[in-house]
Amino acid sequence: MLRGLSRAGLGNIGSDEQMIALAQQYGFQTVDIDARGLIERHGLEGARELLKNGGVSVGAIGLSVEWRGTEEKFLEGLAKLADDAAAAAALGSTVCCTYILPATDHKAAHFAIIATRRLRTCAQILGAYGISLGLEFVGPHHLRTLWANPFLWSMHETLDWIAAIGEPNVGLLFDSYHWYANGHTIADIEALKPEQIVHVHINDAPDVPFEAALDNGRIYPGEGVIDLAGFLTALNQIGYKGSVTQEILSSEPPVGTPEELLARSKAGYDKVYTAAGLA
Repeated sequence: MLRGLSRAGLGNIGSDEQMIALAQQYGFQTVDIDARGLIERHGLEGARELLKNGGVSVGAIGLSVEWRGTEEKFLEGLAKLADDAAAAAALGSTVCCTYILPATDHKAAHFAIIATRRLRTCAQILGAYGISLGLEFVGPHHLRTLWANPFLWSMHETLDWIAAIGEPNVGLLFDSYHWYANGHTIADIEALKPEQIVHVHINDAPDVPFEAALDNGRIYPGEGVIDLAGFLTALNQIGYKGSVTQEILSSEPPVGTPEELLARSKAGYDKVYTAAGLA
């Protein structure tokens, strides 16, 4: 499984170009960046060369379409999705991701109908470029009542929704923090097929009951109480081969230079990968 980076947890790392250079320096293999922006700045061959020289690939792009709001906003974003997908595909990326909030101010049943249609449309466009859509369930309990109506927040509910969307290129963005906050188990991972997982996020939790874990209270891998060795071992055993990408969301910006934070990240990856027998 590939060691990956997102911007979350790296402080003020600067440009995507700087992120690529530092990823190589600290032994990371993928970066979640704006593929289209990279091509616009460097041209296609220049962007490919930059990634090649940096020894990294694009792990995932974000779904830029606003599928949770008005139809006008959705259609406005949808017009640009093919360009995003074409750019990602041209740089060898096969993953686009979005998150699902566990509650909504809309009527939940009506929202589910609309969101299913919209995500199906997004998946169809992405699929034409060989890109899969990853849906991230969001587990922290405090978010379940932040909006008026509960929606969904568990792995099993999300798998049911993926089945309802009905496109073969839709799967899970599987985040260790949301797995933990739901009280999910190693057995839950072992019951999955590798093709059901599109992308993986890794992070850790402080020593609080999982029901009290805050979404913006995440810490670096190997510094908390989540069984990340078991998490990684189970993913490896079912045959997942994609990126395992750090995503640290915190209430305050992390303290330290990007280099110091990347050294901390590398140490955390080394610790949990070694414990899982994957170093």
